[in-house]
Amino acid sequence: MTPIDPDFKTRMAALIDKRDWHALRREIADLHSADIAELLGHFEGDEFNILFRLVGKRKADAFSYFPVERQKELIRETEPAQLSQLVSQMQPDDRARLISVLPRETSNIILARLPPSEIKRSLVSLSYPEDTAGRYMTPDFVALDPEMTAAEALAHIRQVGRKKETLNVVYLVDKDGRLVEDVTLGNLVLADPEAKVLDIVEPGFVDLRDTTPQEKVLEAFRKYDRVALPVTDASGHMLGIITVDDVMDVAEDEMTEDMQKIGGMDALDEAYSQTGLWQMVRKRGVWLAVLFIGELFTASAMAHYEQELARALVLTLFIPLIISSGGNSGSQAASLLIRALALKDVALADWWRVMRRELASGLALGTVLGILGFVRVTLWQWVGVVDYGAHSFLIATAIGLSLVGVVTFGTLVGALLPFLLKRLGLDPATSSAPFVATLVDVTGLVIYFQVAALILRGTLL
Repeated sequence: MTPIDPDFKTRMAALIDKRDWHALRREIADLHSADIAELLGHFEGDEFNILFRLVGKRKADAFSYFPVERQKELIRETEPAQLSQLVSQMQPDDRARLISVLPRETSNIILARLPPSEIKRSLVSLSYPEDTAGRYMTPDFVALDPEMTAAEALAHIRQVGRKKETLNVVYLVDKDGRLVEDVTLGNLVLADPEAKVLDIVEPGFVDLRDTTPQEKVLEAFRKYDRVALPVTDASGHMLGIITVDDVMDVAEDEMTEDMQKIGGMDALDEAYSQTGLWQMVRKRGVWLAVLFIGELFTASAMAHYEQELARALVLTLFIPLIISSGGNSGSQAASLLIRALALKDVALADWWRVMRRELASGLALGTVLGILGFVRVTLWQWVGVVDYGAHSFLIATAIGLSLVGVVTFGTLVGALLPFLLKRLGLDPATSSAPFVATLVDVTGLVIYFQVAALILRGTLL
């Protein structure tokens, strides 16, 4: 049973009321630290304090799984001596990320009370920009002398490995601190005890530079399917490792940022529930203003065709149909290509192939919608729902052909705009669905009225 189960939380609350500390410790002992953090999230005040004390030596591990805002809240409520003890027990990478989001005064208090060795490790991590490998690495790894035998290496791991981040992979580091190779623990266990560890390594050694951007870190983990990757400096000195759990956090942050940008806004700096009203307005308002200005061109386009609209008022009935179809097709294409570029499914060099593919898709989709538009006008005229006049067939034809043109154009714009932005060094996610739709609105009106003018000239126009 996990804390997700309401019965479990009810039982824990009942044990707190009974002050049955032994039973509470027994229940907590069987939980993963992440589950303990989730459980604690359902309690406040004295109940929370009781449970948190009963966690014992796993406090720091559970604390690292709390949401950032909950961590900040606890830091404000905790005595400095207890706080420094709690933070000093955290993994160096988790501790550095926490300190980086705290007010300077609070972070200075924490750093001042840490042991000198932990201060140094925290400052090294904090010296790297937030979106680089150096910020996410931990110095807790097992280093082996390349001259060791397998038996000596295993004995060394038993001696030093208890508090390391992971033992799945260990690293061969020479006397100058340079990374030579890595070896999995499984291969080490299965090797001849007298074999040199340098002879056990597998081909395909991979490492990351400390300045590697987090996007490249994600790519490396996806490509090489590793649970941990070593981090080195420009001279090849081993600095630390990045584990897959940290990369999952990075991936979640990246995906959240991209989704917010695709929605037509600046990415939030914090979680939605923790973002203040003014910051939310600022993040959303800038893009809404840009999109609003873009839509002003739509009004200008309609004003340009004011005389045509006055002579054939029936054309205005289909404006929402035309421009929304173009915007929707462009938004679909943009979403597909933004994700394809992010996953390296396509590259900048593939733009011509993508354009040909999306041109065919746009024509096919536009033809389908054009036929539906044509059938809709003629059917409504035939059954008498709406009387479009003596030229209903020509109106239906104009609607159908306009849909083919607008949908095709929208699809091409949505597909190629992410390529253009990436070529300019910008984030393709900026080519959001609302942005593409706004751009296509203006051109869609122009296409619609030009097609209508061509087909209806001499009749309605």
